[in-house]
Amino acid sequence: MTSPSLQNVIEQPAYHMPKTPDESAPAPERLWYAVFTLSQNERSAARHLEACEIESFVPTYESVRVWKNRQRVKVVQALFPTYLFVRMRSTEHSTVLRTPGVRRIVGNHKGPSPLPGAEIEFLRSQIIGEKVEPYTDLVVGERVRIKCGAMQGLEGVLVRKKNSLRFVLTIELINQHAAVEVAADELEPIGA
Repeated sequence: MTSPSLQNVIEQPAYHMPKTPDESAPAPERLWYAVFTLSQNERSAARHLEACEIESFVPTYESVRVWKNRQRVKVVQALFPTYLFVRMRSTEHSTVLRTPGVRRIVGNHKGPSPLPGAEIEFLRSQIIGEKVEPYTDLVVGERVRIKCGAMQGLEGVLVRKKNSLRFVLTIELINQHAAVEVAADELEPIGA
């Protein structure tokens, strides 16, 4: 005769049904990441990601080019060549890496590193519109913070171009810069 506890074990099925995911458990948060692409593939990679329902963003700017026939043409170019920004969950990294034109997700030896959302929202804001341009010179000058408006709280470096003040936002993870015109009264120095 078997003991009652052994009897219960014998009557249980030999396999265990997997538990259904708890619907009350929150899904992983979507964070912004910088994605390194092949040259001239930023927009096509962004289109592929949108088809996979992954939000992406390629910051652009307009420049005027003069062709050989002296015709002036406005050209839309990527603000940060070979980079795009992707808002994804950690479970979507493999989908992004399989996208045609994508080389890698920017990060360190521990894995992809998320970007501060405020920097991406700054680049996406309609306020900067036509005023943004790439800034490729060495960033030298005083660190400042924008104290009012839609860009409030963003930190960068103050430089001069012609007779106007420029605020240079640096996305440190990818070592890229963007310059925007800002009035002097909208800035405050950051204490050392």
